Amino acid sequence: MQNIFAVLILSGVAFLATGEPSRAEITYPWCAQYGGGRDGGGRNCGFWTYQQCQQAVWGTGGYCEVNAMYRGPQPGMIPPPPGYRGR
Repeated sequence: MQNIFAVLILSGVAFLATGEPSRAEITYPWCAQYGGGRDGGGRNCGFWTYQQCQQAVWGTGGYCEVNAMYRGPQPGMIPPPPGYRGR
C-alpha cells in the first residue's frame, strides 16, 4: 500500500512539473488597500480609475494608491471605462 501511495505522489509531482509556466497577473493603474484592523487587510490592484477604487474601499477604513507595477494595457485586460484618460 505504501508503494502505491509513493507512486501516486511521484506521478502527481511529475504532472505538475511538466505544466505550462505561470503567467503574470494582470494589473491595473489603481490599487485598493483594505483596512483590516490588527489582522491586516487585503489588496486589490484591479481598478482603472481612482473613483472605482474609492467606491471599493468606502466604509472599510482602506485607501487607494497608484499601482507601481502597472505598465500599461496588457493582452486580456478588460477595456477601461468610457472617458478614461490614464493617470
